[in-house]
Formats: sequence, structure tokens, C-alpha cells
Amino acid sequence: MTSPGTTLPKPSPGAGTTSAPTSATPRGSGRPQPRLRALDGLRLVAALMVAAYHYGGRDGEIAQAWGGSPRDQFPTASGWFAYGCLGVQIFFVISGFVICMSGWGRPLRSFFASRASRLLPSYWAAIVLVTAVFALPVVAYEAVSPSDALVNLTMLQQPLGADRVLGVCWTLWAELRFYALFALCVVLPGATRARVVLFCAVWTLAAAIAEAADEPLLDLVLMPEYAPFFVGGIGIYLIHRDRHDVTAWGITGVSWLIGQHYAVDRLWHAPDPDFFSYRSSVGIIAVVTAGFVAVLLIALGLLHRANWRWLTVAGALTYPFYLVHEHLGWVTVEALHRGLGIPSYATLGLTIAAMLTLAWLLNRYVEGWLTPLIRTGLTRRRAPRRS
Repeated sequence: MTSPGTTLPKPSPGAGTTSAPTSATPRGSGRPQPRLRALDGLRLVAALMVAAYHYGGRDGEIAQAWGGSPRDQFPTASGWFAYGCLGVQIFFVISGFVICMSGWGRPLRSFFASRASRLLPSYWAAIVLVTAVFALPVVAYEAVSPSDALVNLTMLQQPLGADRVLGVCWTLWAELRFYALFALCVVLPGATRARVVLFCAVWTLAAAIAEAADEPLLDLVLMPEYAPFFVGGIGIYLIHRDRHDVTAWGITGVSWLIGQHYAVDRLWHAPDPDFFSYRSSVGIIAVVTAGFVAVLLIALGLLHRANWRWLTVAGALTYPFYLVHEHLGWVTVEALHRGLGIPSYATLGLTIAAMLTLAWLLNRYVEGWLTPLIRTGLTRRRAPRRS
């Protein structure tokens, strides 16, 4: 997701957000529990929130696509769409839950392979697709240079200072740093409850110190404004393992308190006609709280009836949809609304449907083929050479 003006931390809700198997192994059992399909559904909800924000909740390139400010297209809804950027924070809570669940009891090699095979196929496809579309003469949006496009394939374009092909990739950079911290501190030595609790406590305190120190390197590594959402998701996973774990409830509660503070601090401003929209502090807190509560209800099994098979498909589509929806959405909106004269709300619905269809194609024909190849290649052990 691109940076929403002055409201989100630079350089910038989902869900990056990424997907992982949402089944869990209860303590003392070798058999996995049924997949948490409601978590798949929540992923898609968070992604649709971000899409609503990008299509109707902010100015920028999307205004060019509409031929005017989205406030003119959605006079009432645009104010609500502006809260959609908080879908990213919900993604981060889900990510904390899922990464702790998938990394528990897994060796580092397997953890790395699962993350790489999940992230890279659709990401590479999205980089190539967006670069190719933006290079077309009929497309009015500027493509990045060939060199920067190649750097984008590494996912390290932000620290390297290259232009980004995908605006939403800033969330993937946050996810990568979270994966690295969790892998080094938890997965590598072996996940235990005590080690996970210590990780959450130390990261929370260190992130607060980094915020107070205002030191760029500490901010880069510890991510103070995102840490409470990842840590909150980890706390909720500990509750999922043992709902009577008071420490886990404490981790989750403290993370929510800090998380809502950062969300309000970054997104709230006094009413001002120069801003595209006005988000109230109460509204921001309510959306953050709803995200935490939704993941918590799923963790506690209170949404177990939301077990429809189509939610698994929804979860699978979320990541590729999140990657392609913003930039290709600009092109689609402009073609439908300005080119064909389709009304605003119909254009919005058709654009989302088109991006979901593209996500399905990426999931089936790119992820379905490349994901197992990457996973197998990274986990296969080479036979020792004979002397």
C-alpha cells in the first residue's frame, strides 16, 4: 500500500500480508486441528478494506483514474473508505498469529522454505505483470526503470532506495523484518512458550525504547509502530493454545493498548478541509479493536461455525489480490469509468471482481505450479559427495 499522504508512516493494511496454513496442533497432540477458515475470511475482509481505501478513500493516482477526486464519486462512502487503510494493521495481527503457529516446532530451514514459497510466486508474477502493463503506450501511469524493476524482484527495493513497482510492498518489507526477528529469536533456538513470551516482552520494551530514542537504525529493526500488532497476534496465538494463559492475555492487552496509540497518532488529525478525509480517534480505535477482537474470537473457537469451504478459497486469493489490486486497479477504473462511462459504484464492484479473478488465476496457475517447486527445492537435502 502506498503512503496515504501524511497519515501513515513513510514510506507507506493486508493481508501484507501473507497466508499460511491456518491449522494448529494443540498441546500434546500430533494431529492438526481443523483449518481456521474464519481466519481466511478475515484476511479477505482486511484486503477488501485496503482496496476500498485505495479506490475511494484517498486522493493521488486514483483521482486520475476516476477523472476527479473520489469524494466526488462517493460523497458519503469515501469517508468510510478512508478507514480501510487500517486493514494493514489487521493483517499484521493475523500475521503474528499465523507465523507463531506455523513456526512452532518447525526447523529454521523449513520455516524459511515455507515463507519463501508462499511469498515469492505471486509477488514475482505481480512485479512482471504491473511492469508490463505500465509499459504499454496506452497506459498513462509511469513505469519504473528496468533496473529498479529487477531490484524489486528481491523484495529489498525499499532499503536499497529503488522505486517500487507495487505500492503495497512496504507492508511486505515490514513482514520480512518480522520474520527475521521471529526466526532468529524463536525458530532457530526452538519455539517454547517461555521463549515466545520472552520474545514478545523484549520486543515490546525494545520498540518503546526505540521510539523514545528516535534512532533510525533502531526504528528500522524494531518497527515500533508495527510491533504491537505482530506481538498482539502472537499473544492471541498463545491464548489459542491455552485460553487460561494469563500472560498471553496480558501480552494481547498491552499490544492492543500500544497499537491503538500508534494508529491514532499516525492517522488522526484535527478537522481540516485541506485533508481528503477526517478519521475520528474513536473510529480509528474502534477499527483496531475490531481487528484484535475478530482474531481473538477465532482463536477462542467462537467463530467455529464459520467453516465454509469457500473461505479457504478466499484466504488463498487474498495475497495475490492484495499485490495486484492497487496499480492494476487504477488502469481498470480508468478503462471502465472514463472509457466506458460505467457509474462509480458499478465500476468499483467490477474492478474488485476483476482483481479477484486475476488473483484466482495467479493462485491457480502461478502459485499452484511454483510454490511446491520452491518449497521442495529449499527443503531437499543434498546427498553427500563421495570422496
